[in-house]
Amino acid sequence: MGMPSLPRGLAAGAARGAGRLSQRLGRGGGTTLPGLLLNLLRPESTAEMARSIPGGVILLSGTNGKTTTARLVRAVLDASGTKVAANTAGANLERGVATALLNADGAEVALFEVDEAALPALTAQTRPRAVTLMNLFRDQLDRYGELEHLAHRWREAVSALDPSAVLIYNADDPVVTEVASGHPNTLSYGLEDPRVGRDRLPHAADATECRRCTAPLRYDMVTIAHLGRWSCPACGWTRPVPDVRAIRVDLHGLDGQRLAIATPRGPIELSLRLPGMHNSYNAIAATATASAFALAPESIGPALAKREAAFGRAERTHIGAVRVTTLLAKNPAGANENIRTMLLEDRPLHLLALLNDRTADGRDVSWIWDVDYELLLDGDRLASLTVGGDRAYDMALRFRYAGFDPERLSIIPSVPEALDAALRAGSAVGDIYVLPTYTALLELQAELASRGLAPSFWEDR
Repeated sequence: MGMPSLPRGLAAGAARGAGRLSQRLGRGGGTTLPGLLLNLLRPESTAEMARSIPGGVILLSGTNGKTTTARLVRAVLDASGTKVAANTAGANLERGVATALLNADGAEVALFEVDEAALPALTAQTRPRAVTLMNLFRDQLDRYGELEHLAHRWREAVSALDPSAVLIYNADDPVVTEVASGHPNTLSYGLEDPRVGRDRLPHAADATECRRCTAPLRYDMVTIAHLGRWSCPACGWTRPVPDVRAIRVDLHGLDGQRLAIATPRGPIELSLRLPGMHNSYNAIAATATASAFALAPESIGPALAKREAAFGRAERTHIGAVRVTTLLAKNPAGANENIRTMLLEDRPLHLLALLNDRTADGRDVSWIWDVDYELLLDGDRLASLTVGGDRAYDMALRFRYAGFDPERLSIIPSVPEALDAALRAGSAVGDIYVLPTYTALLELQAELASRGLAPSFWEDR
């Protein structure tokens, strides 16, 4: 027999106290412990708190880009004068959402990025007003299993949605499109500019068969991994024309990009500070989510243009005379897009690659063999390479097979020491690029914070 629920006020008080204690003891930012304790003391608390948000709950989920997209949507809502509750530190499991709701006093709307596997439970608990489904890529196979497992979980979440809830989805992802197809109230988004497309699928594409008849899909344009303009020649199933679509994408390396987006409420043009086609998708997803809330196009563009990079996602930090650009690389799709973005730069590249295999990264690091590191060696673009993290030697082996001269490779498992070595290597150019997995990113950020160069990761900037 389980322990009976504590009264709401008593449970919330205990949870808040635990969060404050965690911060004072230096054990973290109190982004998950309060929610964990609250759900133990009063399991129905997340549902209760979600019902108290007058403007409803927005959930965003996807393998890649949910943190950045949530920040972009938050920027638009903030600019509209809406008071928003959000899990800005990226604590995207049930405990993180519960913690954010616990601190949501006076919020008019709640906006949460949600872990892919946690989406069904949080959909049931929060009964969202809107859900944005961004993409599904192969990631953390030891935790999530194959892609079809997550697609099945997402179908369950969509089937449980209230028919009045808006389901915003990425039409360029055939997996997500099939998941969304059963819901009556949808808004789709996608990328239409053929200039940034590719004419063939990469070898690491995750979903290349029709979700309805299993025949091979045909692509008129490929953007990232299996995303693009797809159709099935066998059964006729085809990508829908997106309701919100980027009709022009001008990429400017790591300095950002210029976008022209068509929406049902009018056109939007903006200069985005965030680089790469993956951030083009994040901006379109944010625009579609904001459009679902009937926010005017003329207010969406300026708000998106002001938003800077999220923690570790093309974030830039100066260490002395060296600029450090950090690009989270946790799976093949994201890592490949970061590499292509780096290659838009017109200078020699000094790279620090950090590979961990902890629980939040996934224990299986075989995914690094599906990353196109060979592109960095074309034209001898890679001036120096330092590898670090728990699996530094695995990363070193991957680059050796890619053809990088092992005599020019520095293998330093310690993240602080690897950072210092990379800084020395890149000092002449004044730039280094860091490709870390998630827990390696946390280590790097903690090291920068200890040197007084960056805030702790849970502090929203």
